[in-house]
Amino acid sequence: MKRKKFRMILIIFLILIFILAAWILISLWMSANYIVTREYSVDTGKGVNTFRAVVISDLHDHMFKNNNAELAEKIREADPDLILMDGDMLNAQSEDASVPLNLICQVKDIAPVYYALGNHEEAYIQNGHLNLEEELTEAGAVVLDKNYVDIEVNGTPVRLGGMYDYAFGLNGDNDALAAPQDTLRFLQDFQNTDRLKIMLSHRPDSFIFGDASEVWDVDLVISGHAHGGQVVLPFLGGLYGCDQGWFPKYVHGVYEKGNFQIFVTSGLGSNKQILPRFNNPPEIAVLTIN
Repeated sequence: MKRKKFRMILIIFLILIFILAAWILISLWMSANYIVTREYSVDTGKGVNTFRAVVISDLHDHMFKNNNAELAEKIREADPDLILMDGDMLNAQSEDASVPLNLICQVKDIAPVYYALGNHEEAYIQNGHLNLEEELTEAGAVVLDKNYVDIEVNGTPVRLGGMYDYAFGLNGDNDALAAPQDTLRFLQDFQNTDRLKIMLSHRPDSFIFGDASEVWDVDLVISGHAHGGQVVLPFLGGLYGCDQGWFPKYVHGVYEKGNFQIFVTSGLGSNKQILPRFNNPPEIAVLTIN
């Protein structure tokens, strides 16, 4: 009787181990290959006409089916008014920018494309690829790097900017007004408008620390960078978030922060992190702005 009971317990244990291993393997595959489209909504509190923006980031030169044709088709199916590429679409070590350039060419006829630089674009340029912004522009994107454009989206006046730098000074207290002079000039100029103010800031860290969210008048910050925490644990959420450290708060979804709201997409890919994405499928975020 004892032997039968032990055998039954062992069989159940082995079945559970098999199920766990299968779940891990399937999740790893899906986190690298299975694109999901998720809908989000932001209420700006302003009298604006509703419009839709596709937000993608952190592609990291990843190639989905048919030279990213699958990715482009899913973006087309979302029927956006804007396409926002929010940084790290390539890698610092990339030989060229062919992956993001090809994607821009595939989607630029769907909606206007706006491209903000991330840390990998910054490093790629520093590695000698000084003409990246020119290439992105020629492919059909508007590059936003500490600059902005005033546009009309579905009848709504919008000021759309992009900035990778921190919106505060690295003075220990992270005071917003201690930021470098070029950052101060840009942010002061950016907020001087009655238009809806949207900032593409690749890393949410640029605005969430110190008093940046209390000082700067921005309606919506749109970010990526943290890959949704890279490894998403059941009930616990994302594991690691760059400057935010372990179990970060601002890695995926819509948040209230000081004067503004912030949306963070979990992105599409991963570079050379110690751990691969897990329980964290590549995301096309469709952001409805009300």
